[in-house]
Amino acid sequence: MSRRIAVVLNDSSGKGDCAQAAKRLEEVFRDAGQEARITVAGSGEEMHKAMKQAIDDRVDTLAAGGGDGTVNSAAQMLVGSTVRLGVIPLGTLNHFAKDLGIPVDVEAAARVILDGHACSVDVGQVNDRIFLNNSSIGVYPAIVRLRERYQASGLGKWIAALWAALVVLRRHPFMAVRIMAEGKEIVRYTPFVFVGNNPYQMAGFHAGTRASLMTGNLAVYVLHAERRVGLLGLAWNVLTKGVHKVKELDLIEVQEATIETRRAQIAVALDGEVISAATPLVYRIKPQMLFVHVPMETSACYPLNA
Repeated sequence: MSRRIAVVLNDSSGKGDCAQAAKRLEEVFRDAGQEARITVAGSGEEMHKAMKQAIDDRVDTLAAGGGDGTVNSAAQMLVGSTVRLGVIPLGTLNHFAKDLGIPVDVEAAARVILDGHACSVDVGQVNDRIFLNNSSIGVYPAIVRLRERYQASGLGKWIAALWAALVVLRRHPFMAVRIMAEGKEIVRYTPFVFVGNNPYQMAGFHAGTRASLMTGNLAVYVLHAERRVGLLGLAWNVLTKGVHKVKELDLIEVQEATIETRRAQIAVALDGEVISAATPLVYRIKPQMLFVHVPMETSACYPLNA
């Protein structure tokens, strides 16, 4: 059955080779006898305009081509609707696609959309913004912003990221936070608070991934070490022993949490992008609020009929 499919590729994401990806996608959809409107967006403004136009045209599927930030932009528009999200991984970071088993190869990812199999996933929300992977405050948003500044000056991505991390950790990276969740209060002086859309695996080969996007819970991680010395050692212990065996790291799984700081506005990372948000930050889980095309064998989400 023919469906209305729109594909929006973010040419500023990843390696910026979207023109070639668009040609490959045109061939895959044409060979399958399926029409698809493919747009290569040269800027964030063009990308948002094309996505909005696709929704206004009542497409059945809006496919986002890029990294996690690009996919987040599409998801912001689709949460709570019946329009299905397709994912074409083109960015440097494709955590959402990987956790759902969506192949990183462009043609294989297009065939997942053509197969028509979909599932629903939970999404996280902080204030009025959603996130598919995670949100954090503290050192990570600062590192992202410095990395972008260093990259703009000509440094390579990974050198810029390393240098930004060293600069942030040389400064005083700690902040006072009050976390209120399910009638409990946690007060910490910490370098970061990390909130996952569903729990992350924090040890072993699969560290940094999620086995499920359908637990209906946020996973709030907060470090309560109060000195810069030992932060790298703590990170190593988390990876080798697991979060439950590291006493300096708290984990709470909740449906809603409020985080207060001493600042009226704070930098918040959402799926790798950084925004400024008003405090207190109110985090919520939104169960089964997004429909996504996934491979048939994916078991990390709630199945739907094709």
